[in-house]
Formats: sequence, C-alpha cells, structure tokens
Amino acid sequence: MEQKRGYVGSLVFGIKSLLTGFGVTGREFFKKKVTEEYPDNRDTLQISPRFRGRLTMPDPSKCVACGLCQMNCPNDTISLKTEMIEDAESGKRKKVLISYDYDLGACMFCQLCVNACPHDAIQFSTEFENAVYDRNHLKLTLNKE
Repeated sequence: MEQKRGYVGSLVFGIKSLLTGFGVTGREFFKKKVTEEYPDNRDTLQISPRFRGRLTMPDPSKCVACGLCQMNCPNDTISLKTEMIEDAESGKRKKVLISYDYDLGACMFCQLCVNACPHDAIQFSTEFENAVYDRNHLKLTLNKE
C-alpha cells in the first residue's frame, strides 16, 4: 500500500533514494576490477565448464538417430537425415544416421537437445569464438569431419 506524502515528504524521499544510488555507485567505483584482457590472455583464459558454446558430437557412433534432439529443439536448428538399412547379423531393419545438420546461427543454446539425448551423443563445447562473415558458415554437419 502506497503512502500519501506531501511535497516535502516526496522531496525527502527522492533525495534519500538518490543518495542510496550514489552510495552503490561509489562502492562499485572503488572495488577491484575483474576485466579479462581478451585476446591477450588466451593461454590463461578460464571458461566455466557449464558454458554452452557450440554443439558437438564427440563420438558419432553413439547416435542412434532416434530424432529426440530434433523434436525437442524449439528453433528447428537440428535436422537429421536417416536411412533404414537391414542389419546383416540379425536380419532386422534399423535406422542409421546419414547426416546430422546443425545451424549454430539459429541456436539459442537452451540445451534441450542435449538433455533429451538418451545416449549422450551430443554435448556443448566451451568453444566461444564463433564469429564469421557469412551466416552459411554457421551451418555445420556434426557427424562428419
């Protein structure tokens, strides 16, 4: 519930809040700065392991082409091309991954695809230097070198 103040009360309240803001600014001004001198410190740069930089597929043989990552991606940045083949050993048909395409430029790094993967075939790396001049260079095929 808001209090009713007169002219003088509002003036005093405004000055008090202004001085509170100046106090916060003054404290921050004299604190030690923690600016990273990038790119001069590339050798000693510490990136948090929780940082989500780029989607990778470390071991393409783990991917069973189930499509859960593609279904969970809200921006449709992942597209799978699969093929049904007959297994020589068992004689059963199974789905095989042909191409795992990923659009880094449209990704919002929500990690829903990584969480949905039942075999931990994909993960985010800590690579953060993803600047390019042409957006077409941000379209990657993860299961190929």
